[in-house]
Parts: sequence; C-alpha cells; structure tokens
Amino acid sequence: MTGGPAAREEHAGHLRVVRDDAGVDLPAAERAVAALLRALGRDPAAPHLADTPRRVAEAYAEFLTGRPFALTTFPNDGGYDEMVVATGIPVTSLCEHHLLPFTGVAAIGYVPGERILGLSKLARVLDHLARDLQVQERLTRQVADWLRDHLAPRGVGVVIAAEHQCVSLRGIRAAGSRTVTSALHGLLREDPRSRQEFLALTGTAA
Repeated sequence: MTGGPAAREEHAGHLRVVRDDAGVDLPAAERAVAALLRALGRDPAAPHLADTPRRVAEAYAEFLTGRPFALTTFPNDGGYDEMVVATGIPVTSLCEHHLLPFTGVAAIGYVPGERILGLSKLARVLDHLARDLQVQERLTRQVADWLRDHLAPRGVGVVIAAEHQCVSLRGIRAAGSRTVTSALHGLLREDPRSRQEFLALTGTAA
C-alpha cells in the first residue's frame, strides 16, 4: 500500500475522495502477529498476550486506512491572490522501513487560482495520504502534488517536520531529532519572493 489511487466523484466544487485500497485482512494480520510473538520468544497464548494479536492487527488497520472526505472548493470571486498558509497541522504516519511511527507537524500553503479551498481540507488531505506505509519525503511530495492536481492553485508548498521512532528508539537513539522536508510547486518554487514568504510564514526560512 503506497498512496493508492483515489476514486473521484466531482461536481460543483465538491470532490469526494476515497482511496482505492485493497484493504487489510484482519484474520491474516492477527495470525502474523501471533507468529511474530512466537519468533520473538513470547507465548501469544499467555494471559497478558492473548488479545495482543487482535489489538495490533486492528491498530495497523487503522493506521493504514485512508479516511474518505469531501474536498470542498469555492469560486475565488474576490480575486484573492495572496498566500494562504495553515501551520501546526499534526501528522502521523508509519515508516515503511521499520513499521514504526513518525510524528510531527506540517505547514501547507497555496496561492489561489480560480478556486479557494475549505481550510480544514488541507489537514484532511495530509491525513488521507499519511495513512499508509510512507517515507517522509514521498508524503511531502504527494500532498503538494495532490493539491496542485485537484485545486490548480498558482502555487503550493508543503513543509513537514517530524521525529522518527526508528531514529529515536533504535540504532543511534537520537531522541528529539527532527527531519524537515519540503515540496514546492508553481510560484512558490519559481518566484524567489513567494518562496521566501512561504518559508518565513512556516518558520523554515534561513
């Protein structure tokens, strides 16, 4: 599962988004978790572990299921042409290399074209694409590409800063370290002043 395609039902600025995933086989996932416990020298039949396979399978199913939402847009009747930026958006996803979470915050901004977006939908798009096995670089790019393709703004930018448990809890165990990634399109990539404004508003300018 890596960013499955989205089914589209679009009319009058209302886009229904449902990811076309094959779904999670919960019984098979439970058996796999039980097998993993045994491989780790633990008895899945022990009283305190008896329900662990089900809990783990359901947790991963929740992590990996993109929630449907409606991308609501409105005509830009007022001709608004300044940057719109949402910051501090929580993000949680699963590292595809270790199946451990990475968590942090995102900033998403765009310069409107012919339509403007319901502001809560910036967070919805991020959450929808984050519910997958991911790497942060790809997730950042996917959010920017998705908004470019579905909103047709004059520019769009995404910055994600996240802590990865595969870094903080294992290996080097660098707790508190953050990885910052960005993706820019249109004016935010091509125009230096627009790019600088976006990075300043998101707190990532040099």
